[in-house]
Amino acid sequence: MTATITTILSILTIIGQIIILKHLALIIFWPNHKYRELIRKYAPHLALVAVTIATLGSLFYSEIAGYEPCKLCWAQRIFMYPQVILLITAFAKKRAGAMLAYTLPLSVIGGLIAIYHYLLQLGVVSGVACGVVGYSVSCAQKFVLTYGYITIPLMAVTAFGLSVVAYFANKK
Repeated sequence: MTATITTILSILTIIGQIIILKHLALIIFWPNHKYRELIRKYAPHLALVAVTIATLGSLFYSEIAGYEPCKLCWAQRIFMYPQVILLITAFAKKRAGAMLAYTLPLSVIGGLIAIYHYLLQLGVVSGVACGVVGYSVSCAQKFVLTYGYITIPLMAVTAFGLSVVAYFANKK
């Protein structure tokens, strides 16, 4: 089951990366393209889906697959999990577009932590791995590596990135 869920999450990560890249290309090269209006209309939905899948994925890996989260994973969770609650509440109050402003700082900070974590796993940056200080699995350990580059922190980077794209796409 873990392999199946990992494959699904990896494919969703690639789809998310394509959405992010396409949106960036539209901003740079075709600022008035009709696709931007479509993304703007569904931006809060995109953010909610992204952070919910990321939250459920992280819970799957820790609670069902048995992968112990490292300290950087916990930090990312601190910035991911509240977004689900914020956006569900916003949808219930019909203020989802406005709520994206509250999720932006969470996504930016969480995304920066996830980028650092990913670079640590790749060996691009060096630092004291979490496991060295005890009480935690090493932050450099890769529980997942699919398609030669997708790890759990990269999945988080993508979810945070989609939330940031949703914020900027929602702005008129």
